[in-house]
Amino acid sequence: MIKKAFVYGVSVAGENFTDRIKETQRLKMDFENGQNVILLSPRRMGKTSLVQKVMHEVNPRLVKVVYMDIYDCKSDVDFYRKYATEILKATASGSELMLDYAKQFLSSLIPQITFSPSPDTSLSLSFSLNQKDCEKPEEILNLPERIAAKTGQHIVVCIDEFQQIGEMPDSITLQERLRSVWQLQQQVSYCLFGSKKHMLQRLFKDKRMPFYQFGDTINLDVIPTADWVEFICKKFNEREIRITSSQAERICTSVRNYSSYVQQLAWNVMLICNDEVNDALIDEGIEETLRQNSALYQEQIKDLSSYQMNFLRAICQGVHYGFTTKYTLDRYHLGSKSNISRLHTSLIEKELIESKDEKLYIMDPVFELWFSRECMY
Repeated sequence: MIKKAFVYGVSVAGENFTDRIKETQRLKMDFENGQNVILLSPRRMGKTSLVQKVMHEVNPRLVKVVYMDIYDCKSDVDFYRKYATEILKATASGSELMLDYAKQFLSSLIPQITFSPSPDTSLSLSFSLNQKDCEKPEEILNLPERIAAKTGQHIVVCIDEFQQIGEMPDSITLQERLRSVWQLQQQVSYCLFGSKKHMLQRLFKDKRMPFYQFGDTINLDVIPTADWVEFICKKFNEREIRITSSQAERICTSVRNYSSYVQQLAWNVMLICNDEVNDALIDEGIEETLRQNSALYQEQIKDLSSYQMNFLRAICQGVHYGFTTKYTLDRYHLGSKSNISRLHTSLIEKELIESKDEKLYIMDPVFELWFSRECMY
């Protein structure tokens, strides 16, 4: 197999996964001890990579881990279908056992199940449910609990992009249903995470929401600079490219240590190196990283109002609080004082800014670099 130097944009595993020792140990203990877990962090921090790493480290005789991504689920029916399908696929070995589990544990639904060859020659499962099947979802939601009781294994259900639940029609009712069933399960635990930190915080940290205090909350922070420096230097040295610790430090700090961006920038620098890194090559790598992400950032700002753009400009120029002062309102053309709260809320909901210690910052470090160059008047 090709030994990749740096990996970004997809889940990272093996030698391309760096650090996260404490987080890995904590999550592994949560999985093995039946503790529900909430993973919170901005995008590009490596949540999915961490979960998938732990999936392969737990004892498979004791714990069965089910992973599902519900990004494409737009309704409760979509979710129940995905939930049942992925649990059957992960817990049953072979099509006959899947059919057997479906008959045993979903007998009242009489689901339609079809199998077809997939490109990797394995069997893919199609599980059909209609709206009537989902009017009483307890049988579906208890599927892993009943399978766990039969097999004697603890089951951990990992649900990526869980914020989609908050976007579905009649979301509160759906959340109440999920929690009312899941909190009673004894042999199943859940790991819930996603890419939209603000929406997830609303689901899990608001006392009025059904999933408040549902489990152990892990706030995933950036990997420390020292660990990134060691990782980057090792990768360059393996390919006989000289790089200093200070140059490796510049690569990771230029993108505020965000995991996916560190690997992207490091790869862009490596691509244009012969045998030695220099500052000019890092500058060129940064420019290439900005070019690669430019279309995404243009899409993110295309519908912003002039006030919202001005608010971002103020933050980029170092204004992190005191937006209602006359000086800041006038200098950055932010409108009236009453406008600030709306701007603040709208940009947080768009995942463009975040609040830390009562100060506001641009959430995405490479977006901030791009915006500072392309959109400052």
